Amino acid sequence: MELFNNHRKLFWSALGLFVFLTLFVALIPATKNQEGNAPLPGYIPLSESAFRGKQSFIANGCVACHTQQVRNVEMDKVWGDRPGIAADYAGIERTDFWRNTATLMGTERTGPDLTNVGKRQPSLAWNLLHLYQPRVVVPTSIMPAYPWLFYEKTELDSTDVEINVPKEFRKGQTGKIVASQEALDLVAYLQSLKQVELPTGQPAGDFLYKKETNPSIPQNNTGGILPDLPNGELLYNNNCASCHQANGEGLKGAFPPLKGSPIVLGDDIELFVNIIMLGYDARPEYAVMNAVGMNNNLSPEEVTAIMNHERTSWGNDAKKVSVEEVRKIMDFIKLTAEK
Repeated sequence: MELFNNHRKLFWSALGLFVFLTLFVALIPATKNQEGNAPLPGYIPLSESAFRGKQSFIANGCVACHTQQVRNVEMDKVWGDRPGIAADYAGIERTDFWRNTATLMGTERTGPDLTNVGKRQPSLAWNLLHLYQPRVVVPTSIMPAYPWLFYEKTELDSTDVEINVPKEFRKGQTGKIVASQEALDLVAYLQSLKQVELPTGQPAGDFLYKKETNPSIPQNNTGGILPDLPNGELLYNNNCASCHQANGEGLKGAFPPLKGSPIVLGDDIELFVNIIMLGYDARPEYAVMNAVGMNNNLSPEEVTAIMNHERTSWGNDAKKVSVEEVRKIMDFIKLTAEK
């Protein structure tokens, strides 16, 4: 055939076929797919600080170990309230003209998935300490430390954000450890990673391959059966243990212990519930606690289960609280917040 003997015709035929396939197989379908997707109504674009933090996230290779995709399988339920959908990524734009890196879905979970980390761990103090030295808050972590994102000062300025680093992790440093702007930007990006709630009435996708459970007899924190309460130990591990530790001993100079705590063991249940729901500022002794209960939409049953676990674990021996008294306090908190 003349086509195969004429290099010009062969070249232009191959180029034309390539352009045709690119146009009708890739570009046009992608454009139509883009037009058919839009961010969810509650989507919030990245702030300037969070956008700079995303660039730092890329530059430090965080995407190599962390994914941002909740699959529709039961094992991924710990990473998000629902499986991910196309709309979760529709509002993400290119980094710039030359670089795409729009979505950072990742391919490997050497570390936890970060899709909903802004909701799971919104604490500024915890995130900064985790960046400075992950082993402070997660002893078994294999994540590298990022001490170059922090610097030491003898005197603080009004705009400085200090982190409370336990002495055993200071490596001879005697001054105050302050977060750089890059560290603050990186945490701002992590805190922005939250699954947007679906519009009212819109069913969320289901998780497949669910493990068999017996919901009629959930186990409480002491191993007994409390049909009206969820598992307090599991709730504590998911919401509190990252700071206060699984053994309830906290971290000296960073997060207070719950073992032997007068607040945990005391009779002021209203104060206890308020701290869980609204957070607490114990500075300068400890880092600021975020509003875990409000941020994670904990129910009265869940808050009660957490409180009872804390009041009866690690040698603590206080009287358990009831759902009714916790619900009354939470109703008052919500009523006050609405005014």
